Amino acid sequence: MKDNLVALHFKYDQARRRFVEWVQNEIAVVPDFHKRILFSDEAHFWLNGYVNKQNCRIWSEANPQVYVETPLHPEKLTVWYALWAGGILLQKR
Repeated sequence: MKDNLVALHFKYDQARRRFVEWVQNEIAVVPDFHKRILFSDEAHFWLNGYVNKQNCRIWSEANPQVYVETPLHPEKLTVWYALWAGGILLQKR
């Protein structure tokens, strides 16, 4: 396991170094390149308090007929945002 973690760290360390070299080259060509970078992500907030912590649930090992009814698609609020040199963009769905 430790060997796998070392290999994984080495793989991502190489990717980070390649990315830094690429950014440095871009900045050499376009001095305000850093102002053109956009970081974005989205998050889902379920209105019933649900948090997706696992992909599978076993409700009962003793009685496989036991089930718990849950809504297929509970109400949720999705927020998409982006951060860049010009500010923050925000969209709610």
